Amino acid sequence: MLKYSALALAAAATLSFSGLTAIAQTAAQTAAPPAVSASAPGFDRSGEDLSVRVQDDLFRAANGEWLRTTQIPADKSTYGNFDIVGDRADARVREVVEELAKGSHPAGSVEQKIGDYYRSFLDTAAMDKAGLAPLQPWLDKIAAARSSGDVAVLMGSLHGLTTLPLALDVQPDQQAPDVNLALAWQSGLGLPNREYYIASDPRMLKARGAYMAYLVKLFTLAGTNETQASRNAALVMGLETRLAKAQWTEVANRDPQKTWNPMTLAALAKSAPGLDWAGYFKAAAMPGLARLNVSQPSYARDLAKAVHDVPVATWKLYLQARLMDSQGNLLSQPWREARFDFRYKALQGRQSEPPRWQQATDALDGALGEAVGQVYVARFFPADHKARMQQLVNNLLAEFGRSIDGLQWMSPTTRQKAREKLSKYTTKIGYPDRWRDYAKLEVRDGDALGNSLRAGRFEHERVAAKLGQPVDRGEWGLTPQTVNAYYNPSLNEIVFPAAILEPPFFDMAADDAANYGAIGAIIGHEISHGFDDQGAQYDGDGRLRNWWTPADSKAFAALGARLVAQYSGYEGLPGHKVNGQLTLGENIADLSGLQIAFKAWKTSLNGQPAPVIAGLTGEQRFFYAFAHAWRAQRREELALRLLTADPHSPDEFRANGTVANHDGFHSAFGTKPGDRMFKPVDQRIRIW
Repeated sequence: MLKYSALALAAAATLSFSGLTAIAQTAAQTAAPPAVSASAPGFDRSGEDLSVRVQDDLFRAANGEWLRTTQIPADKSTYGNFDIVGDRADARVREVVEELAKGSHPAGSVEQKIGDYYRSFLDTAAMDKAGLAPLQPWLDKIAAARSSGDVAVLMGSLHGLTTLPLALDVQPDQQAPDVNLALAWQSGLGLPNREYYIASDPRMLKARGAYMAYLVKLFTLAGTNETQASRNAALVMGLETRLAKAQWTEVANRDPQKTWNPMTLAALAKSAPGLDWAGYFKAAAMPGLARLNVSQPSYARDLAKAVHDVPVATWKLYLQARLMDSQGNLLSQPWREARFDFRYKALQGRQSEPPRWQQATDALDGALGEAVGQVYVARFFPADHKARMQQLVNNLLAEFGRSIDGLQWMSPTTRQKAREKLSKYTTKIGYPDRWRDYAKLEVRDGDALGNSLRAGRFEHERVAAKLGQPVDRGEWGLTPQTVNAYYNPSLNEIVFPAAILEPPFFDMAADDAANYGAIGAIIGHEISHGFDDQGAQYDGDGRLRNWWTPADSKAFAALGARLVAQYSGYEGLPGHKVNGQLTLGENIADLSGLQIAFKAWKTSLNGQPAPVIAGLTGEQRFFYAFAHAWRAQRREELALRLLTADPHSPDEFRANGTVANHDGFHSAFGTKPGDRMFKPVDQRIRIW
């Protein structure tokens, strides 16, 4: 995936350079390029810093003025081009849904559901009046639990409503990718990940303190006296710490061989006693489940033991806390404020809440995303955008194939199989061919929390119903109005929603150098994921199997190790280095994607020179466009979270770390020993 998601987890860390004095020089001339105009058609240079030499720091040369003059909005934890384009998409969604919210529509129509969902989400006065009452029936169900079996059934029933110790999904079977298989994955923590519970870093200790205060607040708001609320909070924190210690690291979770552990339900019950697995899956809308993939078997064993050993009273407190936290934004003002203070202020550094309308469009994306997307693309995604994008994708795929043919480190046998995998890629652009059906989702006007609960369970049951069914290869994992892109190894597909096909990433008015440097590198990035350290373990049909010769596998691992070492040397925050192993897949995709995009752009010139635009040669414009795409900055609290869990490197290193390995960059700007961006030819890493 190109960027972190709001659920799983974009911007720049700090890397200081000194002696920055002049604009870049080309390889062919010693004088600086012509004077910079503020902008040119499709290519805006107004955010650049002319005091920074590109040869020392491309990211700041391309973005320094913007970084210096742009404040992160108070309601955001990160701000950059992805956020700007995302805000544009949200504003368009608002335009659509506010029209629907004002009108009268037939009961049960998607127009009625979208309008009522949005309008109810905005009605905070009704939430203030209702208080905790809309959630009370579920809190009472939790309070009524008497046994560990009851706890198992409760956890199954709560899927779709909150975060639980196991996340459940249905995905293609990794050995038979045309059939769907259930998947269980470690989850259930109130803090972002296991590191927040076990690390002794002062920032982590501060986050733990904020979480304890938040838990106390939740139980106090629910009517518990402060002394008991503190005891409850300590019990919840203790249980979550136990779960966190049992969970696998982010690096271990990146290995698809380690996380591929198919077993029968009977085998799971035998290997992980203490939890009523049959009752759990039945309550989770998977009553006929006979086989599943248990991604982290040791965690499943420890979870089952915890369900057996930890008092039911503690589990009830945990489930109540998880539910109150998940739905707190739809309760009265004290709940909303408490949730913001912890989730967004303490953990992300935000100073104020996003506009309520924007929170509503985000919620709609999860509840009725494709229904909204259908209207979105009709209004805002012209057919010529899709056609142009398809042309770019085809050019990049063809170039990737030529690059495979020319690999010197790979044997002919493995090259042939790589070519075969590439030939089976599926490309999805803009929006799905078949839209999702929301007929069975009930949305009531004036019932914001009920709508959220019903939508969450509706989506969970929609996914659960796929169990054992043929895989729908036309299904999308993102809505059209989402500013992101992804590669799915099980389907061997690359997906580009409509909303990312916007300036500055993709501009119909821009020249090819700018488009290939921005959206072209994004396309190349997603193509390359099929051949990163994870994707390369799947064949063209989406099957997890080794199609490499031992020698080629060893050579590929050696190249990856060099990239791990490079990125592990970058410091994202003082005292916190980038985890080169965690970010390896995304770094391979960035590196290979840029290489392929540059080659594809050069091929598109048909031997003709590119024009000089806005004072830059075509080659220089290509790399500036790439750096512009990663223009962003983030608050320290979010930076810490991402450094511990996000498989993407901070944006500054995605720009500088990638181009440092690119011969074309060094040629375009005439880098030489002594320049901070210079890297000797024999040390540049070239993979695909």
